[in-house]
Amino acid sequence: MSKLVEIVIPAHNEEYNVPVIYAAIKEAFIGTGYDCKVLFVDDGSTDGTLHAIQELAHNQDDVFYISLSRNFGHQNALKAGLDASSADIVIMMDGDMQHPPALIPSLLAAHQEGYDVVYTVRKDNEHISFSKKVTANFFYKLMNYLSEIEIEPGSADFRLMNRKTLDALLSLPDQEIFYRGLVKWIGFKQTKIEYEPQARHAGETKYSTKKMLQFAVTGIATFSNKPLYFAAYMGFAFAFLSLLYIPYIIYAFYSGTEVHGWASIVATLAFFGGIILMMLGIVGIYLGKLFEQSKNRPQYLVKAAKL
Repeated sequence: MSKLVEIVIPAHNEEYNVPVIYAAIKEAFIGTGYDCKVLFVDDGSTDGTLHAIQELAHNQDDVFYISLSRNFGHQNALKAGLDASSADIVIMMDGDMQHPPALIPSLLAAHQEGYDVVYTVRKDNEHISFSKKVTANFFYKLMNYLSEIEIEPGSADFRLMNRKTLDALLSLPDQEIFYRGLVKWIGFKQTKIEYEPQARHAGETKYSTKKMLQFAVTGIATFSNKPLYFAAYMGFAFAFLSLLYIPYIIYAFYSGTEVHGWASIVATLAFFGGIILMMLGIVGIYLGKLFEQSKNRPQYLVKAAKL
């Protein structure tokens, strides 16, 4: 009896990619000895993505879907699919064809070798813009320096997990999700496979500079409290440096030296004011995370589904 593998694909405005990725997945499973079912998660698309998924689900018995009530973001859409998954082996991947379905047999082969998690790492090629390469490398270096876990540069949300590790992942109570870090944090026996990303088949990338920055801040704030220590150390350091003014003030008082230079005073105040605002901003980010966690709202709402 063949084992069942469930493919979870979050999709936002991927109308023309839906039938293409399904066909590529079915082709990838030929000769693997596994059966597959495909679960699409429509993340509040504004084009014909949901209609394309529903049409495919109507014609194919192994296609299922969840439609969210609005756009909740990639990580939350992925969580919706993982929460609904039931197979012993789950593969998560994006719906734009940049995660090559042809790599699926390699993921399954590594799983057969006894690995609980098989994750992928993107190799840079001509399909990756220079700015994305630079910003991604900077983010991962900063993330690895600040956090207790290590994430390889180019790590992607294209991975295989068995039921044991997936249940452990879904048991975590984090409101703001950063799966690349959480999967590394849970441990278990993991291995990586490198791949070259393909050109997007259709549509445009959904990760704007603003979204990528928010994603980076979420990752760092979720897995590191070093910025808080940095803010505290900066406060102590500048408090100590301010003591160096005391000898000068005493000298000026007794010598009757007139203090000149309003410009330097204003510049000093502006500098220290900026430092204070920066430290308050760091503290505010962490307080905001606590506030979001305390509200305990659902991370997504389902509008329609076929499961």
